[in-house]
Amino acid sequence: MDELPLEQVTTLLAVVDEGTFDAAAAALHVTPSAVSQRVKALEQRTGRVLLMRTKPVRPTESGRVLVRFARQLSLLERDARAELGLTEGAAGAGNAVRLAVAVNADSLATWFLPALSHLPQDPPICVELRREDEGHTTAMLREGRVMAAVTSSPDPVAGCTVRALGLARYLPVASPEFEARYLSEGRLVDCLQKAPVIAFDRKDDLQDGFVRSLAGGEEGATGQGASPVRHYVPTSEGFCDAIIAGLGWGLVPEQQAVPLLRAGALSLLATDRTVDVPLYWQQWKLDSPALAAVADAVLATAAAELLAAR
Repeated sequence: MDELPLEQVTTLLAVVDEGTFDAAAAALHVTPSAVSQRVKALEQRTGRVLLMRTKPVRPTESGRVLVRFARQLSLLERDARAELGLTEGAAGAGNAVRLAVAVNADSLATWFLPALSHLPQDPPICVELRREDEGHTTAMLREGRVMAAVTSSPDPVAGCTVRALGLARYLPVASPEFEARYLSEGRLVDCLQKAPVIAFDRKDDLQDGFVRSLAGGEEGATGQGASPVRHYVPTSEGFCDAIIAGLGWGLVPEQQAVPLLRAGALSLLATDRTVDVPLYWQQWKLDSPALAAVADAVLATAAAELLAAR
């Protein structure tokens, strides 16, 4: 295969990011016909279908390889321009290095944003955060949609490095009124299998896993998860508010739970068990000062805010 024309590769990336050929054309200041011709030419050159012509368009497996390649090239170009001083002002938006990072909602609500406050601003680094469950952020890395991610997977995605961040501790809590109504009679595990529960979304298995762990440790208890009576609240702050309001019990990050426990808004359920979720930082194997700066800031803040891995 001949070398890949950069114009065609960057056009493919624009189509994926913008979602349609027309939107990509507007972003690139060319006609939709020119965008279509470039993508078709790239598909002919590679001998592979690169895009699924859906709305929005989606890259095929081969297309994801080239999308990732295009993002890496873009990042390297920005880093090179910054090091050479090829800028148009001290801190304008056009000089900024832009990095897409995937992070789970609870990290976003507790310790991750303070890490970004330590990023250098000459040249400025702009971070586009993509919120996703920590068990699924590696898929975004694999597809080239982000350059780095907070993940629960210690297994590096191809072309990525992985470093441990620490343990995110979750506490099982409920409002005092909810605890008195639903959890005060009988074994806790039996009560939790019947009481309303809060879940983040349908991928959230944290509460079910907690109940199964209790069931596995108590004689005569069944191994089912939490109650099917559940509310889905897909924001970290809303999740906590739903528990305070008495809609159900749930597992809340320690950083959020402790002040509310001290204030009496929440009760720690009658158990000495917590849930510790190991978190890792995965990023592209790329010699990028901007990416390294983000990694340093994230690792330093995680070391201060998360529990050390055992």
